[in-house]
Amino acid sequence: MAKLTHIDASGAADMVDVGDKAITDRLAVAQGQVVMAAQTLRLIRAGDAKKGDVIGTARLAGIMAAKRTADLIPLCHPLPLSSVKIEAELDDDLPGVRFTARVRVTGRTGVEMEALTAVSVACLTVYDMVKAADRAMRIEAIRLLEKSGGASGDWRADP
Repeated sequence: MAKLTHIDASGAADMVDVGDKAITDRLAVAQGQVVMAAQTLRLIRAGDAKKGDVIGTARLAGIMAAKRTADLIPLCHPLPLSSVKIEAELDDDLPGVRFTARVRVTGRTGVEMEALTAVSVACLTVYDMVKAADRAMRIEAIRLLEKSGGASGDWRADP
């Protein structure tokens, strides 16, 4: 079993020292979705939500969240992100909205948490903006799809 990196020898939470790690280009891709009633998805698609542009607001919230990850997750390092891109797919088969975040940095530690935070907050923003129409929405399937860079190399989730 792999050793947990955020636990010191005494078992206390500990921020990892990344000072000696190589600076590399790093990427993380995460995904999450909001499942809702078909009528709620139609409301979003038509742009008729009372609070305004649901998808645009959710994308911006996700970008802002990625930049603030170290403020939210206690042992994350603050990172000078190179890029945060969030795509939204309105999917009638869910029905709902699927977000994919791609986060890049050139640094000493990865951006998995930033990508996961971005999709989480994008999904929460959708819920907030249309909860008056559909309180039964579900936020689901938030997961890391891939990461690259760093000593541990590249990784992709099984399809």
